[in-house]
Amino acid sequence: MDFKDLVQHRRSIRRFTDEALTAEQVQLILRAALMSPTSKSTRAWHFYVVDDRDMLEKLSQCKSAGAEFVKGAPLAVVVCMDTEQTDVWVEDGSIAAVTMQYQAADLGLGSCWAQVRLRGQDDGTPATDLLRFLLGYPEGQQAVCIIAFGHPAIERKPQDEEKLKWENVHII
Repeated sequence: MDFKDLVQHRRSIRRFTDEALTAEQVQLILRAALMSPTSKSTRAWHFYVVDDRDMLEKLSQCKSAGAEFVKGAPLAVVVCMDTEQTDVWVEDGSIAAVTMQYQAADLGLGSCWAQVRLRGQDDGTPATDLLRFLLGYPEGQQAVCIIAFGHPAIERKPQDEEKLKWENVHII
């Protein structure tokens, strides 16, 4: 599949089979993240790879809504950034996360982004504080998102070309 088709066919998948990812698939996904571009080549990301079912369940509860699907994934990667190394940590972490998602799609796997930065519990506890407690990463790191990966348990149609908002493109 060429990149044009890959972009059209990559969709958020929130339901996965129980089949584990192979070591090679995990390595390729992480390799893609480690090759993703960063501002000034800072490479300030840290990737916390989780395949333990109990920990996946806990990660899925880091915010009040929108991360439930993480518990059903065979693998999740928490994308963190060293905020002391770069001022564009949100952008660099986001680029790495999306790069992993495209690599997963190229491997025939599904993935879905769970936003954690600026999200949290109903009581006001930030999701990032709960993740820091669970994973033990240092104060200088901030989580951007959790990406769940697995073999899709559902099939999604490709993006509909007719729904592209070309009117939002401004050529000057």
